[in-house]
Amino acid sequence: MTGPTSSETVAEVMEPKRPAALHAPEVGRRGGVVPYLLSLPGMVWLGVFFFVPLVTLAITSLSVNTGSVYVPSLQMRWEWSNFTDAFDAYGTEFLRSFWYAAVATVAALVLGYPLAYFIAFRAGRLKHLLLGLVILPFFVTFLLRTLAWKTIVADDGTIVGMLETLGALPSEDRLLSTSWAVIGGLTYNFLPFMVLPIYVSLEKIDARLLDAARDLYADGLHTLRRVVLPLSLPGVFAGSLLTFIPAAGDFINAQYLGGPNQQMVGNVIQTEFITIKDYPLAAALSFVLMALILLGVLAYAKVLGTEDLT
Repeated sequence: MTGPTSSETVAEVMEPKRPAALHAPEVGRRGGVVPYLLSLPGMVWLGVFFFVPLVTLAITSLSVNTGSVYVPSLQMRWEWSNFTDAFDAYGTEFLRSFWYAAVATVAALVLGYPLAYFIAFRAGRLKHLLLGLVILPFFVTFLLRTLAWKTIVADDGTIVGMLETLGALPSEDRLLSTSWAVIGGLTYNFLPFMVLPIYVSLEKIDARLLDAARDLYADGLHTLRRVVLPLSLPGVFAGSLLTFIPAAGDFINAQYLGGPNQQMVGNVIQTEFITIKDYPLAAALSFVLMALILLGVLAYAKVLGTEDLT
């Protein structure tokens, strides 16, 4: 029996061989490729149905229609004036759209936050039922919900008759074809998008934090302001975006609940694309709307702060 040689230490002799370690780099490489393979279908989907249409829309917005209304013929000429013309011609509709969306977002927040708070902390066994009722409007199409709202605020409807009886609405006035009808429709249609994110944020709050606040002699209002509200800001942030962004580009509510003086930029884009067939101007309107919404979202995120909004 021979001992270890001069080039072989005792530790090397005693240490067991681990051949599996030789395959560790291969496993690491394979594990690094798997996430990319799993994300490939989603990337292809985004490329085909988002990136390609977006590039096509950009090319259209910089083109000139050299044909007729019936047979459009677009030529790419880098026509940047389409963007300035879009804002100059329909600046009022842009401002009206953002105003309606902002008011609807605030109204949805005022209505949705107490509802989400009640479901998260006070509903008990009724929690799942109330959540189902919040989601229930999604089982009806957006158009039917808007038409139902049109029936509610009609001149001969129950709401108008009740307001006239209470003296809150003069007999010669109406709700339909007014700004309040459009804002009410936007708030009603997008309210679930506000409630659900706030509920998720409230549901994550540790109940021990509320108990600690009560142990420190904080009343309900101070607990809400100093503990619950800051911890629920991610839900407020997400709910506000999910409400404001689609509301700013909506055209259904303004079309069925408003009149000519309540037209939003979405109605203008629809008319330019379908009726007038001025594709460059319609595409430019769409890009201006996207750019303004993006700037608004970035400013909102800057003010609210996004460090903890994850």
